Amino acid sequence: MPLGRIHSYETFGSVDGPGVRFVVFMQGCRMRCVYCHNPDTWRIHAGEEKSAAEVLRMALRYRPYWGKEGGITVSGGEPLLQIDFLIELFELAKTEGINTTLDTCGLPFTKDPAWLVKFERLMKSTDLVMLDLKHIDPPTHKRLTGWKNDSILACAQWLSEHGKPMWIRHVLVPGWTDEDAALVKLAAFVAELRTVKRVEVLPYHTFAIPKWDRLGIPNKIRDVLPPEPERVANAKRILHAFGD
Repeated sequence: MPLGRIHSYETFGSVDGPGVRFVVFMQGCRMRCVYCHNPDTWRIHAGEEKSAAEVLRMALRYRPYWGKEGGITVSGGEPLLQIDFLIELFELAKTEGINTTLDTCGLPFTKDPAWLVKFERLMKSTDLVMLDLKHIDPPTHKRLTGWKNDSILACAQWLSEHGKPMWIRHVLVPGWTDEDAALVKLAAFVAELRTVKRVEVLPYHTFAIPKWDRLGIPNKIRDVLPPEPERVANAKRILHAFGD
């Protein structure tokens, strides 16, 4: 029985999938996004260990508040680093008729047969994937996150080819992810995906800076302010085909 390393929970999530949701934030992430709002989830071997059954029992306490659209969302950190736990949790959730959403950066995705068979099994019990597309340009993506984006784009294409509904998320950081040319390229990529139901433009905020300070992590964008409303509106215009 795989145990999951859990960072925290949100019992009445309203922005992590449809309806009201019980959100499980998993511990561990390989990315080092300069704007990360949860740097305390980076450490792989931290967090509280729980079984899938324990987490499901906790979630079920809040089921009366979910309504018709709500359910369970697993976020992070990066949930796919704990794919065995995810499979068990989502399969248990489906036996209860619960809507399941995966919020992922897609970085762990690989077409290695041993991993892909697990991913295919997970997708059978996943209703929606919220995929974070940080930047469309590989070198800029590496500067932004520490990694190139080839596996992430491959994940998006696989989900599209296999009919899995997606919401695309893009965090808008002035001077980093808000260039018009890059947004146009991102829009063109998204337009090729057949199963995108929504694109969310998420304005960068500075709320996480105290977390970075407490953890002693140098912050490269300490002086960056949230984007102006017109820049947010501009990004939504460029991504108009799937704008939220």
